[in-house]
This record gives sequence, structure tokens and C-alpha cells, in this order.
Amino acid sequence: MTIDEAKAYPPDAYRDVVQGDSWGEKWGYYWFRTTVAAPQAAEGQRLMLNLNIGAECTVYVNGIIAGSIDKRHFYITLSREANEGEAYEIYVEGYAGHQEARPVMGSSGIGIWREDLYQFLIDVDTLYQIRCSVDEHSLRAAEIDRVLARIAAVIDLDADEAELMADIRREHPALKPLLACTNGSTTPTLYMMGQSHLDVAWLWPIEETKRKIARTISNQLALMEEYPEYIYTQSQPYLYQIVQHLYPELYERLVQAVRRGQLIPEGGMWLEADTNLTSGESLIRQFIHGKRFFREQFGVDNEMLWMPDVFGYSGSLPQIMKGCGIRYFASVKMGQTYNNFADPFPYNTFLWEGIDGSEVLVHFMDYHLETKPSVLIDNWNQRVQKDGINSRLAQFGYGDGGGGATRDELEYLRRCADLEGVPKVKLTSPIEYFKDLERQGFSSARYVGELYYPAHRGTYTTQAKTKQGNRRGEFALREAELWGTAAVLLRQWRYPLEQMDALWKTLLLNQFHDILPGTSIARVHAEAEQDFGRVIRTSGSIAAEAQDALSVPQAAESESALSVFNSLSWARSAVIALPQGWSGAADANGQTLAAQQDSNGHRLARVELPPCGWVTITRAEKEDETKDLAAPSTGERILEHDLLRIELDEYGRMISVWDKERGMELTAGPGNDFRMYKDTPPRFDAWEIDRTYELGEIGLDDPAVIRKLADGPLTTTVEITRKLHRSTLRQHIVLTAGSRVILFRTKIDWQEKHKLLKVDFPTTVHASEAIFETQFGYMKRPTHRSRPHDADRFEVSHFKWAALAEEARGCAVMNDGKYGMSVLGGTMSLTLLRASTAPDPQADLGEHEFAYAFYPWNGSFLDSGVVRHAYELNCPATARPGDAGSHSLCAADRANIVIDTVKPTEDGSGDVIIRMYEAYRTLTECELQLGFPVRSARRTNMLEQPERELAVSDDGKVRLRFKPFEIITVRLSL
Repeated sequence: MTIDEAKAYPPDAYRDVVQGDSWGEKWGYYWFRTTVAAPQAAEGQRLMLNLNIGAECTVYVNGIIAGSIDKRHFYITLSREANEGEAYEIYVEGYAGHQEARPVMGSSGIGIWREDLYQFLIDVDTLYQIRCSVDEHSLRAAEIDRVLARIAAVIDLDADEAELMADIRREHPALKPLLACTNGSTTPTLYMMGQSHLDVAWLWPIEETKRKIARTISNQLALMEEYPEYIYTQSQPYLYQIVQHLYPELYERLVQAVRRGQLIPEGGMWLEADTNLTSGESLIRQFIHGKRFFREQFGVDNEMLWMPDVFGYSGSLPQIMKGCGIRYFASVKMGQTYNNFADPFPYNTFLWEGIDGSEVLVHFMDYHLETKPSVLIDNWNQRVQKDGINSRLAQFGYGDGGGGATRDELEYLRRCADLEGVPKVKLTSPIEYFKDLERQGFSSARYVGELYYPAHRGTYTTQAKTKQGNRRGEFALREAELWGTAAVLLRQWRYPLEQMDALWKTLLLNQFHDILPGTSIARVHAEAEQDFGRVIRTSGSIAAEAQDALSVPQAAESESALSVFNSLSWARSAVIALPQGWSGAADANGQTLAAQQDSNGHRLARVELPPCGWVTITRAEKEDETKDLAAPSTGERILEHDLLRIELDEYGRMISVWDKERGMELTAGPGNDFRMYKDTPPRFDAWEIDRTYELGEIGLDDPAVIRKLADGPLTTTVEITRKLHRSTLRQHIVLTAGSRVILFRTKIDWQEKHKLLKVDFPTTVHASEAIFETQFGYMKRPTHRSRPHDADRFEVSHFKWAALAEEARGCAVMNDGKYGMSVLGGTMSLTLLRASTAPDPQADLGEHEFAYAFYPWNGSFLDSGVVRHAYELNCPATARPGDAGSHSLCAADRANIVIDTVKPTEDGSGDVIIRMYEAYRTLTECELQLGFPVRSARRTNMLEQPERELAVSDDGKVRLRFKPFEIITVRLSL
């Protein structure tokens, strides 16, 4: 409800409330109203509204948002110079919360602010804090002692108000000389960054965030009006968009503050996304949408990534940042590691080198929220780096739930601009701090690789359905973009640019760092799962419509033709389900495809597919009944083909994986071994896994029911059903002809509390480091716990795969939506589920369905095919009725080059973007083969802005050179 709607309600729609009354229902918003007038005594004075409705609230004065009441802001200034009798119409919107206890009306009223007393108290406190922070034997301490001692002696706190105020006015001038003392030439400088971190969702739903940002901005605008030197930085364009749509009057004031230079729209991303679990393309889109909004609305180009509260930072970020025009990075989180770590982070200011060699300049701040002198002094004294640093960036203003700075903080800063005993203070944009570092030629510290956060390791696993929705949503959008682009290029199809833009923003919203990691209340995750479901369904519909557009209309033939699509940039073999009624299929040459019937009675066929393309198969009779589903040729616990022989024990564990090619055993113990542990971290239940969790293993002693479901020419499938403590597992283990991938399609009815479920794969591979996929590449982490930083990484994040490799062989574990992993020695342990109870008491309870795979290979890691197999697990071939012929849209001629994205440009020009990366950390010359005519090709940055021309050969090839892990974006004009 808007303020105008609230004002339109008739008087009898409101009821009287007095102090002590409870009000509201869970999740509800309620309006309060009253009218007050300035008394005679307030003439010329600051008149304040002291409001306590028992909850956070937005306050409108005379129809305009004047500010809010929250945990740190207790008053609203009605007037700095009141006029007797002036009336103020007050409307208040309050949130009743989502706890069982209802809010209770407190004491409210108006009051005259004693400004002279307030200024005196701030002066005294400033000097007292300096006195307590400097050398007690210094002249500065002695001078402050002398004056404060006199004030304490002569001011009678028991006197009546008139006498007390007379004493204060008489003694106050004695403080001024002490407050006029300035620093020397070697005093450090603190660049002060006013801010208010606002979690888009966390212990409140997004609906409440819509009010929180209005409360925060209104409070900060009120402070800017009174303190013209105040400069405030607000990140997250998503929040600006909320204000723009819901509070247009407030947004116009915000725009004016930006123009004055008091409000700095900075931060880079659409919102402060998690970087452990968000795909590389999604991170690029965060920058595309974030930077575009600030550029279009305010004409500013962001240079800094501001992510104060994200739980670790991927080693891929520096390259993505630089590719999106971001030069600097600031955060506070790396210092907040609580008590579950061994090795603190060594720097505040440093050059951060990513996995590809890209560099950005970084500063990590302390988590100080106040500007009192003692805090400013501590901020400098407690820096990690003592040498080569003469300044720091420091944040102030209350956050998490929004709020921002208070008047007290700005008063302290006015006194501390250049006050002896306190670091010099500059209220400025954070960009000025980084530019000053560059002017000084800073290069004294460097950190290489990921910024692993040694805390909150449970966030890789908690709220599994949210995470799975994110993974599937990312791939669904990828499919919609690629097939939509193909239909535009080849059939002049109308691409739904606005609809895709909205779908992407829905996905990006739910990658916020308290949504995707699983650390919010139940409603937030229920809404996120609905959003992900809508993204998946709608993207799937767009992809299907585009695929249909690629088919030549053949109504009479459509029932006898099936077009099969492969969005991956290499040729692949795929087993697909045939349409109902088909007993077999043939390729374009009339060759009958290998087929069999699965355990559900569906006909399967194997199809050979071109890269980023499609083929059409036709209906055919079965070639040979003897090749159909046969009686199992081996025992119930055996899966076997010409490459591997797998033997299961009574629990469904792989007690042998025999490599027929090399004649060797690959397991060092039971594989696919489910392990359950007590999971009771002392703090941060949804966030944390305690480093001692392995001591609390829970026995899983119930054997499995095992039966073979299929043993045909395409696949062999064994089903295991098993009790896991209070939960139930049903799993299909699938071995496909010609493939070394052992697939585990899994369903679990999860009925645990404070438990952690992993699945272990002990291998005979010897490696001191394991390899973990991250965005656009991989990173290596230790398989041992020799040093503190090694031991801290007992649980890590990854994407679609992790691997152990020797020089000529290795093993990988792949997944379709699981992000947590631990590797110790030769054992890879994929984390499947957790069972936290706070802040969501029912987190993860219920049915889960997912897949993972074990993949052993022979040969070098470069030739392993791990990257391709992991993509194939996450990106199955799709089929649509009709004849689309056969075509390949694009392909790369090197196995280590992955085409990750094919899409129209963001600007609606009709150009096409192809984004690719080198996946195995090796310098590579590559040809991009195009399956459509182009007029020109240009290499661009990740924002799709052209950088240089590329040559296109007559046969549609573009020559490219990739550095290790390099991401290249090519823009094609048609």
C-alpha cells in the first residue's frame, strides 16, 4: 500500500492504539497515523519525533518519507528550527514481523532537542576517547586531563536544568583549543566510506527489503541535507530499481544527491552475489546488468566491486572483473572468521592475481561500524600490514538490515578530520582511496588464487533445492539463448529479448549471498525455489519454441521425424528416449540406430550429434530383436562392459572397479560409500560445518536391496534401495556402452536433523593436490592438512567436477547440482545434504533427486575429457518432433576450448555474442568455425564493447589465441 492509499482510508478504518497494545499479524504491514503541533517552547529549536511502535517502520511527515525508526535510528527530525503551532501530519508503515510474538506499542511523543548539550557531550566524549587511546605520558593526554578534570569538578549534574545548562555554556569554550590541535606530517589517513549493507533477503523476505531500502535511503538523505560534507556509497542496482518503482518521490531526491556528489552509486554487480556457487556467465551478467543500470540512470561507470559480506571469493573473479571494467575490489568479510579457522588472512591491501594471471587492486576493511575516535585509532593500529602502508579505507554505517550512518557518527567525523591523536579522516568516494594507492605506485603485496574464506563452509550444501534450482536455471537460460540465437540466424525468428532480460534478473536476484548459500528463513527459500522453477519452465518453453522454428513445417511427417539437439560445442554420442510408439530409429543415411528398452518400457536409441547443432532421426522398426533388452548376463551386483567391470557389496557400494584397459583396480576401498555425521556447529547452524565433524560419524548398517533393471546393448542399470539412518535412498547405477562414466541417479527422502551426508570414492590415485572446477577453469587445493591453511580447507566449493590426477591416469567425481566437497589423500567425498535448523527449522527435509558420477580415465589430464563429461551430465541432449535437418551452428577445433555462451547482444543490435574459454590451463591456438554467414567479427570485453577486429575466412573461420584459462568474447555482425 502506498502513502496515498493509506491517506485515502476513512478515519473509521483506523483504531486507537496506546502504549502496551499489541498489534498486527505475522508477515503483515500496518499503517499508523497522528497529527502533532510544535509547542511554544519549540520556537526556533530542533523538534524531534520519538517513535516506538515496537517494530521497524517508515515515517512519512506531511506526505513525504522523512526517515525511519530501526535498531540504530531512534528519532525523526520534524524541524531544525520549529515554528510554534506548526502542524505535522504523521503516517507510519510498520512491519509486524514473522515471529509468533506480536509487536507491542511503546512510548512515543515529540521533544525539544538540546542541541548545545548534545554538541558539548560529543566534544567531551571525543577528547575522552583520545585520552584513553594515546600514550598516557604524552603532553596530549596531560592537556586533555587538565581540562576534563576542571569540567568534572565545576559542573553539578544534580543542579536544575537552567543552572546545569549555564555551567555547560560557560565551560564548553575550554574544549575548543583541544579540538583545534592538528596532526603532524606522518599521520596516516583513513578514507571513510559511508555505507549501509542491506541483505536483499535473509532473516526477512524480499517484500520487507522493499521497505528497508526506502527506510535506509530516507535516513541517509536527511543526513546529507544537514551535513553537506557527508558522502554515502550505496551498492546494488536492484535496490535502486525498487526505490525507482515503489517510491518515485524518494528516488528523485536520490537522483539529486547523486548529482550533488553526496550519494555514490558504486559496487559493480546487480546485487552482492555469492561467488562460490554462481557460474561464470552469471557473474558476467551481474556486472552487465549492474553497470548498465548505473550508467543509464546516473551516467556513472563503476570501477569497484563492493562485496562486504560474501563468503569467499573465486579465483576466477579478477579476470571477470577486468573483463567488465572493474579495477578495484573491497570487502570486510575475510577478517570475520570466528573461531573455526587456523590461519588468518595476511593482508589488508594487496594485488590479487586470479587463476589466469589477471590482477586487481584489493582492500579488506575491518568490520567497524562507528566513527568514535577510539574506533578510528584501533582501525589503524589493528591493520595486518605494518609496512609500506600510509592509509586505509574504512566503512561506517550500520548494515545487514540496512540503516546506514547516524547523526552521532557524522558529528564525530567533523571533529576528527585532522585532530591530533586520531588518523586523518577523509569523507570521500572509495574510488579515491584506490586512485591514491595507484598514484603512490602500490605493489608491496600480492596474493595468488582464490580468496578462500575459512568459515561458513556449510553454505556450499545447505538448502539443496535452492542450489539445484540455480544450477538448472543457469543451464536452462543457456539453452534458451543458444537455440533462440540459432532460430534468429536461420529462420528469422523473433527473439524475446525483454522476456529473457527479466528471466536473467530473476536468476541473478536469487544468487544473492544469503539466498543461494542457503542461509535465509524458510519463506525466502520457498520463494527462491518458485522463482527458479519459473526460470526453468519459461526458458525451456523458449528453447522448445526456437527449436520448433528450426524445423521445416511437415505436419504429415512430424510423427515420423525427431530432431535431436546438442548445445555443447563438441560432437557427442547421446542416449535418448524415443517417442511413444517408436520401436526403433534411423539416422539421415537410413542406418538403424542402436536401441534397447529401459526398465520403464521406454525405447532408447543412441544418436551421434554435431557440436552446437542438431540431427534428425526417423522412425524405424527394430533392427534385431536379439539386441533388445536381454536377461542379465552377469549377477545382480555386477555391471560390466568392454572398458570396466564393477562389483557391488551388500550395501550397494563399489568394492571393485576394474579397469580392463590397464588391468588394474581403481578403488582403494568401497566406493559410492554413504557416510553420515553429526552436524552441530556451535554457531551459525545453516552456515557452518565444524572442523571436528568427522569425529561424530553415525553408522549406516542396514544392507541394501539390489536388483538389476537392465543389461542391454546401450546401458546396464542396477537399482539399490537402502535405509540411511532415518532417511531412505533409492539409486540407479548406470553404465553406458562405450563410456567410462559410472552414473548414480539418486533419490533420497531426507528425514534428518543436524546430520551431514557425504558419499566417498576412495581411489588408488596418488596426488598431493586435487583439481576443482571453478568458473571458466579450475584450481588446485591440497589433499593433505600439513599446514594451517591446508587444514582450514577441509571443505571446499566446486562446480560440476573435481578430480585426482597422476601423469597418465586419474579419477573424477561429477555432479548436477552439488557444490561441497572434501578430498583427503586419495578419497574424494562429495557432500550431498545437510540438516540445519536455523534460521529455517525444516531446511532440506523431504524428497531430493539428483545425479552424480564417477569417471576414471587413462592418459593425461589434458586429454581426460573431464570437462566435457561434466557438461554432458548437466546438459542432456533434447529432442523435438519434426524435421530440422542437420546443422552445426558453431564449433571450436580444440578439445580444451569450450563455447560456453551463444546469445544476441544486449543492445538489441542483432549482433551475436559467442563467449568461450580455455579449460585446461594451456596456451592454445584455435579456430572458431561458424555455421552461418557473418559480415565482420570483433573481439570485445565481457560487456560486449568492441576492442579489436578479427579476421573471418571465406569458409567462416575465426582464428583465436587463448592464454591459459582465458575467456574470449567475440561479437559477430551479420
